[in-house]
Amino acid sequence: MNLPLIDNQNFDSNDYTINKLFKAEYTGCTFSNCNFDNSDISNISFLECEFIGCNFSNVNLMHTTFNDVIFKDCKLVGIIFQNCNDFLLDFSFIDCILNLSSFYQLKISNTKFLNCKMHSVDFTETEAKQTSFDNCDLKGSIFDNTNLESANFYSAYNLSINPSINKIKNASFSKENCFGLLNSFHIRIK
Repeated sequence: MNLPLIDNQNFDSNDYTINKLFKAEYTGCTFSNCNFDNSDISNISFLECEFIGCNFSNVNLMHTTFNDVIFKDCKLVGIIFQNCNDFLLDFSFIDCILNLSSFYQLKISNTKFLNCKMHSVDFTETEAKQTSFDNCDLKGSIFDNTNLESANFYSAYNLSINPSINKIKNASFSKENCFGLLNSFHIRIK
């Protein structure tokens, strides 16, 4: 599918719940304070784009391409990321809310999550090697058969990861959050 190219444009305070985002390949674009809540942005490509202060809650991302995309201060609640185009998938999240989202079976190695609230996020069967969860709240997030080799959880909190069903070789944890590795064993530490 050949999409028209929209290059180096700034989109500010647009409400895409009223007017749909034009299906195109967006390259080097910045979207600031835009509302995508419950919108359909399927089959759109975002390359080297930045989203700042946007609401993406419950957005349809079917076959959407994200390559070298940064989300800052965005609300991404209930997003089914595994519906994205996984070819060259590359994004990072800074100061975002990703509650109730899913990365099921995606390859997101080297992804950066910084200061994110990630309650009840599904990482089942995700490949997240060398992924950084820097100062992230992972309360209720699901790690099941997840490859977390060399991942950085050093400053993450409220995590619960069962080491017997996940790959955590060379992952880093702090003394404070390593108890999250024992939750699944139902033991008490005093």
